[in-house]
Amino acid sequence: MIRTIPLSIRVWAVIMAACIFISPVAAAPFEACVKGIRADVLKAGVRADIVNAAFSDIAFDEKAVRFSRTQPEYRLAIWDYMAFLVDDARIADGKKMMQAHEKTLRDIEKAYGVDRSILTALWGIESDYGRTKGDFFLPHALPSVACAGRRPSYYKGELIQALRIVAAGDVKLDDLNGSWAGAFGHTQFMPSTYRRLAVDFDRDGRRDTINSVPDALASAANFLRKSGWRSGLAWGFEVNVPRAYSGPVGRSRKSAILAWAKRGISRADGSPLPRTGSYGLIRPAGRAGPAFLVSRNLDALYSYNAAESYALAISHLSDRLDGRAAFRTPWPTDDPGLSRAERKRLQELLTARGLYKGEADGRMGPVTAAAIKAAEKQAGLKPTGRPGARILKVLAAKQ
Repeated sequence: MIRTIPLSIRVWAVIMAACIFISPVAAAPFEACVKGIRADVLKAGVRADIVNAAFSDIAFDEKAVRFSRTQPEYRLAIWDYMAFLVDDARIADGKKMMQAHEKTLRDIEKAYGVDRSILTALWGIESDYGRTKGDFFLPHALPSVACAGRRPSYYKGELIQALRIVAAGDVKLDDLNGSWAGAFGHTQFMPSTYRRLAVDFDRDGRRDTINSVPDALASAANFLRKSGWRSGLAWGFEVNVPRAYSGPVGRSRKSAILAWAKRGISRADGSPLPRTGSYGLIRPAGRAGPAFLVSRNLDALYSYNAAESYALAISHLSDRLDGRAAFRTPWPTDDPGLSRAERKRLQELLTARGLYKGEADGRMGPVTAAAIKAAEKQAGLKPTGRPGARILKVLAAKQ
């Protein structure tokens, strides 16, 4: 599903949320807007009983609108983004999930040609293996975002598709909880994508990506296959780039592997380059950071959520699930990002110093950012509000 606003890890949207003040929508204009949307949904042929239940007690969802204005894939430094998405806990949990669902993954891999570790990694990145599917009630969140001016036709269309899914008997209305933008289920399909590509892999007569792991993972595999995924082809690999390199850079600027070899590109782990294939060179942190030759399979992951950082996170997590090592080239920063456990620890240390009064849950919102700034000022550091290794080390040393 091509998402206009990238959505991976719905719960982690909290990281950048609430930094912008959102003025409440006046009651009368919101009611008028919702009335118009409701009429359009009925005109689209959705049954009246479903529409009535969906719009019952609807109120403006300020939180959904606030979240709609944050995009972690673009706002976070790549080393921060990767640190909490591909951490030790997610790797360990993913390996357990691969064992628990071994037969399902094997069957899906056979049916669609998508590697089981890629599907598991996508599942882990999208919803932490089903733990964080999102808590926005879509029939209320989508009208709120639309009425606040965020592409009203698009989000109204997604609402219509979501209610058609209910009308088809695939999911219950009360189960339609997901991201602010409408993505829901284990693999966070948008409603329109669900309607096109969801599959009933467990053969129970319903396409249910909310309650059925087989349906969710097979639906994701179906999406990737239709997006150009090629069975047996690696997403890519880390490479060494000559210091004086001045050739093409970019996922879409692909060349034959022989051309990359002639440009002095080599694999970072010392193994031989593939003999065939077309690859593009990406350098997500610039010339000083890790570099990768990437295949059309990374493009397929990009089409799931239009951010290279997202596609790279799934790709790297899949490698780690297969037992491969972390990137050999470090990110170009002297203040690395934190894992989810480290973020939680940072909040606990801030609480101990009386600077933070929220829950120590590892989610980085504006309250945590303000507490970090205060701690940085006390330590004589530049106040950034960023959860990094430096401030964690300073606070831990004072315990």
